[in-house]
Amino acid sequence: MFLLERFDHNIKKLKAQTANILTMVNLSLGVLGVLFILKGELHTSLLMIFLAAFFDRFDGMIARKLQIESEFGKQLDSLCDLISFGIAPALLLYQAVVFNYGAAGVWFTIIYILCGAIRLARFNVTEFTGSFVGLPITASGCILTVSYLAIQHLPGFIFMFLLLILSFLMISTFQIKKM
Repeated sequence: MFLLERFDHNIKKLKAQTANILTMVNLSLGVLGVLFILKGELHTSLLMIFLAAFFDRFDGMIARKLQIESEFGKQLDSLCDLISFGIAPALLLYQAVVFNYGAAGVWFTIIYILCGAIRLARFNVTEFTGSFVGLPITASGCILTVSYLAIQHLPGFIFMFLLLILSFLMISTFQIKKM
């Protein structure tokens, strides 16, 4: 009987952490993306960022479905999203093409990451009303990541503009209804 109660208690604890585990998988994949960038394996990094997006899609969904949403989970998700959809995609484009623009490339990359952090902080301190204010960093990071596939077909300066446009869209005040 004791073992059955202990098992049941552990299952409840695991259930309560399911969404956070998915969030940590998102973070792990984002960090792997950064590490692959540092090794020059940009295609593999692209895959890691998209896998991070896949897991990010499900952490909130699972939290709502299992009714295990928490302030801790919300904060953890934002910290992980900054790595997976802020830093990793920005470094991917920096390493692939933007580094060619010297200091401007560095600053545009930094601006993107800073705007992503601002976007996430603003989301965390406001009550969600069913619409996102500004472009979510996950969408922005995925757009930036998929743009990597067009590097051989577009002039490099386009990616500088893309970094800036996505930066400003993240901190803008337009609203996007959650799907």
